[in-house]
Amino acid sequence: MTSEDCLIVAKAELRMARQLILDEIRDYPTPISGCDAQYNHLIGLRGSVSDALSALEAPRFVATPRTPDPTAGVESR
Repeated sequence: MTSEDCLIVAKAELRMARQLILDEIRDYPTPISGCDAQYNHLIGLRGSVSDALSALEAPRFVATPRTPDPTAGVESR
């Protein structure tokens, strides 16, 4: 298994986790009080999973001598 395969699996697992959390939130019994620790925990998990998925899907800038920062543009020679 390659690192790319692992990333594909990780993204799929995070998407599945996000959907399961969304299902739990949707099916949570109402009324929901603002101090409901279990519901608030689900909301926090939803954010954490979404952040992790976004981090894996976002392009990552890697500085090089020719492009020391993201705004440096591409040097052609």
